[in-house]
Amino acid sequence: MSLSKYAVPVLAVAGSAYAACSASPSPTVTVQNAGDVAAFTTCRTFSGSIAVATGATDFQLSGVRELNGNLVVLNNTQISGISADSLETIKGTFRLDNLESLTSLNFPKLTQVEEIEWTSLSRLDTIGFDSEVTEADSVKIENTFLSSLKGINLATVKTLKLANNKQINDITMENLGNVSEILDFSDNNVDVNVSLPNLLWASNMTFRNVSSLDLPSLETLNGSFNLVNNAFLSFKAPNLTTIGGALSFVSNTELTNLTLPELTEVKENLEIANNTKLHKIDGIPKLKTIRGALDFNGNMSEVALPAINHIFGAFNLQSTGDIDCDKDFKPLKSSGKIEGRYFCKGNVAKPGGEGTTPTVTGSGASKTNAASPANVGSNVLMAGLAAAFFL
Repeated sequence: MSLSKYAVPVLAVAGSAYAACSASPSPTVTVQNAGDVAAFTTCRTFSGSIAVATGATDFQLSGVRELNGNLVVLNNTQISGISADSLETIKGTFRLDNLESLTSLNFPKLTQVEEIEWTSLSRLDTIGFDSEVTEADSVKIENTFLSSLKGINLATVKTLKLANNKQINDITMENLGNVSEILDFSDNNVDVNVSLPNLLWASNMTFRNVSSLDLPSLETLNGSFNLVNNAFLSFKAPNLTTIGGALSFVSNTELTNLTLPELTEVKENLEIANNTKLHKIDGIPKLKTIRGALDFNGNMSEVALPAINHIFGAFNLQSTGDIDCDKDFKPLKSSGKIEGRYFCKGNVAKPGGEGTTPTVTGSGASKTNAASPANVGSNVLMAGLAAAFFL
């Protein structure tokens, strides 16, 4: 988003501009003190954006119910409280950034915001949205002291990003039904529990460093689904049928069980890699089509994909376990159901991703089948895999 959107000119605003309930002729009015804010009290609607000066010590807006612009408070080391007792709607961005003294946020009637962008609020631990914000196009909250999202209860949203909020231990959004662009919960409290019980469909989703994840209603993803460095013991999406992008499970070190019982198609790459306690992949019984590559590596002793019928890209399976490649997967390549390079080995000391050539231990060489080292070393596909799996 362009920084020009938040340009905050230093204005000497005439009283008549306030009386007209408009920032005209400038798009943004900057308030310095309580006297500036008092001029708004007769305005039910204010047209334009309001910015709070860096030297202000508090901001209390009364009377205004609808703000047809942005509310912006940036780089203020003194402000401890921000409140608006009547404000119901912000038709622009509510942006708070680098407010190291802010401890109180009180908007008891606010229910609708176009965008929430909060960053670097090191002392703010609660959200004072008593009526709950139920409508927003975008919510991005990063590097705050928040312990809860109570007060934000959306049914639909385009973008929802929560990152590096180290005090938050529960993210429950009971009404959330769809996310049309991005959902990203990354690097919050390592013990955070995430529950989205009524989420039916989304586009691109990323979960990183969460302790538990509950998506019981999820049916369709239009984009990619990335689960990286999480601490949950199991993952289950009982109703998920289609993934319109890539699916990746990477470095979830406690994961022992993976269940996607209704999944039939992944339209880009499928990666399951470095999940050290995942010894069996047998919970995707209906998967028929992978329109990208399959790339599995880890400590699996069993990999079962009984319904698989077509893999449009490469096939890479490397495991420390005793995988029987000849029986289970070589026929897929021989029959043309794997269109890309084929590499499959069990009893590998250090299994790796597509393009690596591992050292085989024990009797694994007699029970595996692989493409020639020259083909494997070409590694043309890896750039595409990296782009799809690690956003």
